[in-house]
Amino acid sequence: MRITRVSGAVHLATGTNVNWALVTDGDAVTLVDAGYPNDAKALFASLEQIGRRPEDVQAILLTHAHLDHLGGIPAFRSRHEVPVLTGAEEARHARREYLEQITPLQMLRQCTSRSGLRWVGQTLRAVMPHLSLSLTDVTAVPADVALDVPGGLVPIATPGHTSGHTAWLMPSAGILFTGDALISAHPLSRLATGPQLIPEVFNEDDAAMVRSLRNIADLPADVVVPGHGPAIHGPLPELVAKALSTAGPGIR
Repeated sequence: MRITRVSGAVHLATGTNVNWALVTDGDAVTLVDAGYPNDAKALFASLEQIGRRPEDVQAILLTHAHLDHLGGIPAFRSRHEVPVLTGAEEARHARREYLEQITPLQMLRQCTSRSGLRWVGQTLRAVMPHLSLSLTDVTAVPADVALDVPGGLVPIATPGHTSGHTAWLMPSAGILFTGDALISAHPLSRLATGPQLIPEVFNEDDAAMVRSLRNIADLPADVVVPGHGPAIHGPLPELVAKALSTAGPGIR
């Protein structure tokens, strides 16, 4: 696990090829996402590294319900019960009323390259044997309404990667937690580090993802904390434009 200070109140933690964020307000903490199931020890360690305890966490905000983002939540809740908040559609996904996720066949197809084979191995070690995780207790929140949680984060609907994908805006710090709507690196990406779309194999609707990015370009943020890759700094319209330039010509 690697942890990076993004601002005075925000730390970015990286587990197995995925990030989660810790937003502090005094001793209180909001977690944004929670890594893979087998990243749970690293999740607890990230809190300890910034001088906090699981009991200090007031809420977990979920960008989307893929296993690399919700995986650590059951283990965390077994130690400290805490509400999990996300958009209404993604709450349904988290409860597994339906499933939008890379399939075993799609994963197998990644094994044709050395980087893909490495990613598959790392992913299986991070997930097994927890392939069927779901959250039975998750709270749906309306978009664009600030929450009473440490950091005062605002849910921003960003469908595309999943049907209910939700980004989180921290207006007080000008930080946007983008989950997988906008990333800066990925083991399966052929691009250098920088604003980009996650590889298409992971997305439910590429065209919707592009529309969501265009819709967030004017948000008051100049720091992006993504679900994969390092934090990126700069005017949000420029970051979004650079990310959109990485999209395939058929979905721009």
